[in-house]
Amino acid sequence: MLGIVGTVPDKDFPLICGPVSVSDDKLCIGPYLVPVNRGTPALIAAAFKTSEILGTKPPFAFLAGDTGLGRGSRELYAHLEKKICDIKLHTLVFHYLQPDADWHNRVLFQIQAMSRKPLLIADAGFMYAAKMSGQAGAYDLFTPDLGELAFLADEDAPHPFYTRGFILHEENQAPELINRAYLHDNAAKYMLVKGHKDYVVKAGTILEIIDSPQTEALEAIGGTGDTLTGIVSALIASGRDIAASAKTAARINRLAGALACPTPASCVTEIISKIPQAFSSLKISR
Repeated sequence: MLGIVGTVPDKDFPLICGPVSVSDDKLCIGPYLVPVNRGTPALIAAAFKTSEILGTKPPFAFLAGDTGLGRGSRELYAHLEKKICDIKLHTLVFHYLQPDADWHNRVLFQIQAMSRKPLLIADAGFMYAAKMSGQAGAYDLFTPDLGELAFLADEDAPHPFYTRGFILHEENQAPELINRAYLHDNAAKYMLVKGHKDYVVKAGTILEIIDSPQTEALEAIGGTGDTLTGIVSALIASGRDIAASAKTAARINRLAGALACPTPASCVTEIISKIPQAFSSLKISR
């Protein structure tokens, strides 16, 4: 089963855990409905759609409301420290949580004590915490964009705000940034670097670059990186190889984006709705 940890930008949203579904562009968890626009809800919706196609169980989400003040994130950290060992998961994804190295380590150490440790994927704020704590190597997959990759590549930056200016997050710098991140042990075993080109990386070696189809309008639509993380997470949770899942997910996400014929006014849900058609067009086995 796939577990997903993250937050929604609503200060009144309570901590809630459970299986999710998606209906009418809303994420459904327990009695709550969450709009799918970007961030963790977009990740979960893409993972749900992919799991539905693969015939696997729907994702199990751990969610809390957090508008950036950290209260919801701290509630989630505390809950995971106490409860994460009670749930059998094949793959566990950490997404938008306020970075906190101490809380990160308390959760990670609980997971590492499990008799059957899930595969670990980190993105966004929790990926920052993994790097800040010096524990990046404990993760199986990071899914950074180029800006996040620059932070991973800066061995001295304690926070993304302090990434040094000479470390440029430009497309042609991606191979150098990947090399620096691994040189200083600030990368997971695998990385799927999201950008104009998507890079699939294992232990510092670039295995594949996926750069088509190119749909320029997607750059203006928030959440397309979140959908890519959701798709690759669901593929890995189905038992597929990590590198193969990353390559497949990049192709599906790009094709789903192209099939949506987006404009800058499009919503990420229009792309998510095209994931089944992208699977069929690419003739991906289920």
